[in-house]
Amino acid sequence: MKIEKDIENFESLGNNHIGTSSDTPLREDAFKLTNDEKIDIIKDDVRHIMETLGLDLTDDSLKGTPMRVAKMFVKEIFGGLSPEKKPSASTFDNKYKYGEMLVEKNITVYSTCEHHLLPIVGKAHVAYISNGTVVGLSKMNRIVDYYAKRPQVQERLTIQIVKELQKVLNTDDVACVIDAKHLCVNSRGIRDVDSSTVTSEFGGKFKEKETRREFLDYIKLDTSF
Repeated sequence: MKIEKDIENFESLGNNHIGTSSDTPLREDAFKLTNDEKIDIIKDDVRHIMETLGLDLTDDSLKGTPMRVAKMFVKEIFGGLSPEKKPSASTFDNKYKYGEMLVEKNITVYSTCEHHLLPIVGKAHVAYISNGTVVGLSKMNRIVDYYAKRPQVQERLTIQIVKELQKVLNTDDVACVIDAKHLCVNSRGIRDVDSSTVTSEFGGKFKEKETRREFLDYIKLDTSF
């Protein structure tokens, strides 16, 4: 997989990839409806889209699609929109006095591009330096998964992961790099099947050149910049 060499140069990604903030844009009434009510409404909307495209929803293969899509949107691929699904991340005293960086690499990312509602698939690499507390390794994966399960841009997802771990661990010394394929690029438009997008967010000590290089060496990305 081709690695973009300069992960700090986001201008090349285009203005349509710049979000308004690091927070997912949600309306104030986002949680007014129950999940069942949302599923019922989305089911009708999907049915309307399919009928508009000319599909025959009386066909055995298609008649259940509107409900399946609605359930998938609410309960699965956009489940990270619900605060109730936010993983609890219990921390523990760093009793063994481990003072070097901890890196959790190759965390699988399945997300959805908010511009075309097509998949984003890749890997996240997350690291932190303990400030006296540590977090369970699986919690790092769960935090990545939670923020990925919503309509996203990769830059925002990267920042959200770092901000959440900084809050959980009470330290700025957190970093995240994501390398992912966007099907809105790979399967439509330019249809460049080989390209991938790399984003990064470095906090605290990871802004220092040597610490950042050590982290990138661990995950085998280019450290020449």
